[in-house]
Amino acid sequence: MEQQIVSAHDIFPHIRIVMGMVIGLGVTRLLSGLARIVQHPGQYKLYPVHLAWVASMLLLLVHFWWWEFGLYAIEVWTFGKYLFLIFYAITLFLLCALLFPDSMLDYTSYEDFFYSRRGWFFGLLATTYLLDVVDTLLKGPEHFARYGNEYLFRTPVFVLLCIAAILVRDRRFHIAFVVGTLIYQVSFILRLFDTIV
Repeated sequence: MEQQIVSAHDIFPHIRIVMGMVIGLGVTRLLSGLARIVQHPGQYKLYPVHLAWVASMLLLLVHFWWWEFGLYAIEVWTFGKYLFLIFYAITLFLLCALLFPDSMLDYTSYEDFFYSRRGWFFGLLATTYLLDVVDTLLKGPEHFARYGNEYLFRTPVFVLLCIAAILVRDRRFHIAFVVGTLIYQVSFILRLFDTIV
């Protein structure tokens, strides 16, 4: 039987489809949670910090799908690289699941739920910042260098802020953290990801 040669550019769409399915589940989870709030606005008291993290995660998922186009530059695909990318996407899905549980029966409000699960949420969020470094390195040294010193500074700062968010329940800290994150996300996207290169 004749062996067929498949190029890296043929493999990339296949991998992107699988990642897209997992990311799609995360988007679905967030949008279903928001729809449930619209359908039953008085069922559980809303919490602005929780809703701001929902917005941040939705932006992160949309941005993830946009920036992962950079994977087209990978010349050799291995099962390890594939597993890493699926694991990264699964981590993002789990963050979405932690924002909207299957049931709120054990909680009095979204604020109560958010603070009771903040260790898991911010632990996974810190993990995604570290996974992003590996993801960026996979795309090559030129891609990594494109982000300069800001990227090397940003990652440890966000990981430390996530650790602080696990330990600190102070509402002012959590408000400042999510507002700062959203502002930085928008700035980062507009400055470095406005167009795909």
